[in-house]
Amino acid sequence: MFQLGVIGTGIMGERMLRAALEHAGDIATIAGVWDPSDAARARISASLPGLAIARSAEALIAVSDCVYIASPPASHIALASTVLAAGKAVFCEKPLAADLAAAEAFVSAAKGKRAAVNFPMATSFPAEHMRNWLAAGIIGTPQSLTIEVAFATWPRGWQQGAASWLDGRAEGGFTREVVSHFLFLTARLLGPISLGAHQADFPIAERSERGITASLSAGGIPITLSGGVGTTAKDDHNLMTLAGDKSTIRICDWAIAEQLVNGTWQQAADAMPQDRARPLGLTRQLAGVAAMVRGEAHPLATLEEALAVQKIVEGILG
Repeated sequence: MFQLGVIGTGIMGERMLRAALEHAGDIATIAGVWDPSDAARARISASLPGLAIARSAEALIAVSDCVYIASPPASHIALASTVLAAGKAVFCEKPLAADLAAAEAFVSAAKGKRAAVNFPMATSFPAEHMRNWLAAGIIGTPQSLTIEVAFATWPRGWQQGAASWLDGRAEGGFTREVVSHFLFLTARLLGPISLGAHQADFPIAERSERGITASLSAGGIPITLSGGVGTTAKDDHNLMTLAGDKSTIRICDWAIAEQLVNGTWQQAADAMPQDRARPLGLTRQLAGVAAMVRGEAHPLATLEEALAVQKIVEGILG
């Protein structure tokens, strides 16, 4: 059991709080929350009554064993550095920073400290299926990987309250917010990623990208990446498809792992939609955080992995 503090009470902060309170009571206790916004603090107090609201970030850090940083990217480095300087563990949202050079400096300075990044595919059920199927030789020798993401609008409907930064050139966009998760899993499955020809479209001044294409490779396997806004009626649609010389496997819409069997896609026996899978996946992440706090081996994304993903993302965005 460890004391978890949460900085940032937006969508991700509340999701982690609910996962801890409703599914991980034997793993973590909430030490408190902090957000610089009076309105945000009032909203989370109304949504989750009984939470301790810290008077400052430093006060929250002082009573926590680990701090989860769920604030916008520009604040990550300063907050994470303060947490680590206090001798506490840090679990941070991606990307590590709004500035790549700052992220590189932070990762170098934090080497050997208890720090990880919240890429849920480190522990998610569909990612586990993909790893197991690949290790079992289900697809034979991998031949190609395709990553496709599509959105009705950006930000997505449930993110409109954070549009001020989620749709900005400096911190936002679906490549940082969504594609990064699939790049992380790609590196875990196939190895380090190299970026080839790429293009990002920015049709609206000072707003985030509305389309991307890229050719990449990992472990000698060619990767085709595409993404666009206004290209689907769905709020969020994605496919990550790994083809081999024997068969093909994929993740559909974040949560459903499937195998191609006799020309038909068959779901994993325990597949569940994202709304059911998300809190269980976050509980798995919290179990990893608990191991990190104890100084034990854990499956969470390392700072180095997060930095490698960020470099590819920023390369795509140019």
